[in-house]
Amino acid sequence: MSTVAPKALAIGIVTATYTPSRNGVATSTALFARGLRALGHTVRVFAPAHRAAAPEPDVVRLPGLRAAAVPDYPVLLPVGPLASRRLPLDDLDVVHTMHPFVAGYLADAWARRLQVPLVFTAHTQYHAYVHYAPTPAGVTGWATKRHVAAFARTADVVLAPGRALVDALRDYGYAGPVEAMPNPVDLAAHAGAPDPALRARHGVPADAPLLLYVGRMASEKGLPLLLEAVARAQRSEPRLHLLMVGDGPDRTALAAGAGPQVRWVGAVDHREVAAYVRTADLFVSASATEVQPMTFLEALAGGTPVVAIDSAAARELAGPGLTVGGRDADALAHAVLAALAAPDRAARRAAAREAVRPFDVAVRAAALAEVYARAIGARPDAHPVSRPLRPAA
Repeated sequence: MSTVAPKALAIGIVTATYTPSRNGVATSTALFARGLRALGHTVRVFAPAHRAAAPEPDVVRLPGLRAAAVPDYPVLLPVGPLASRRLPLDDLDVVHTMHPFVAGYLADAWARRLQVPLVFTAHTQYHAYVHYAPTPAGVTGWATKRHVAAFARTADVVLAPGRALVDALRDYGYAGPVEAMPNPVDLAAHAGAPDPALRARHGVPADAPLLLYVGRMASEKGLPLLLEAVARAQRSEPRLHLLMVGDGPDRTALAAGAGPQVRWVGAVDHREVAAYVRTADLFVSASATEVQPMTFLEALAGGTPVVAIDSAAARELAGPGLTVGGRDADALAHAVLAALAAPDRAARRAAAREAVRPFDVAVRAAALAEVYARAIGARPDAHPVSRPLRPAA
């Protein structure tokens, strides 16, 4: 039997990335905050300052450092105890962090001080991103796994959006309970018809099969394999086009080797993504490091079938609208061509939209509110201290 929150809660969400940054964690966090507020809860988001951010009610910007390598992802800086006491924290019923590093240290320190539950969502296969650190990858990967496992043990509740993350946490050495908390998607924002003008703007003929990639253009996304698969598919279907939406450190090199029917759109406002999704015939991905990609959910919400290489995330969402391909370019090309040739594509689009209904933001926000209520009810007096963490500053 589910537990319904007995009262409106004051929730503090601490995150290392938030809108207007363009990434899945930022988008998921913003949707959860919106959904929880719609249920009557107070949600304060504590996030690093962003040069493009406009002031928002209940979004508290913390000191952040703009990283030259990843300019859209400001690095959250520690906040000391004295500065923390000037923040709107004292009425919080629960603290939820989306990250186990600086944001996690802050959330843990604040939850301990307030004697309220700490909730941790593990969003990322952290070991797959250690190449961004200026330290040896082997040592950094080992230390990252140990730290994430240790941090998870300090939390009252550990959440994961998909099975791939549960498996990663087990590999890191965390053996405690993990509760599934899939990412949300705004179904209403993805309703609508394809936009012929969008095709024309990017030089794509109205009758050409159109593939779409949306995301960061970096090594962990498997984009060389994706581009090779598309090139092979074009041998059988010469009219095939691909729109590449997003930016990243590998974009220039990738674009230099791509064919003329690959259009490099660049970064777009997240509100524009829905139009690209609805206009494409297929969404394609060659990333094996995803946990539960927001882009997959958004594509399905827009009624656009997904073809992705074999990964835990793809297998978990496989079904109406999502086809799991192989892990090489030939297999992915074959899966793309098969999906384009599938009969009754209108029915497949409708089935894709139906399959993603359980991920609607209202449904997911209600489930998260129940998690908070259970955590508060289980430990009404004090936040458990299982081991000391280093100070937040």
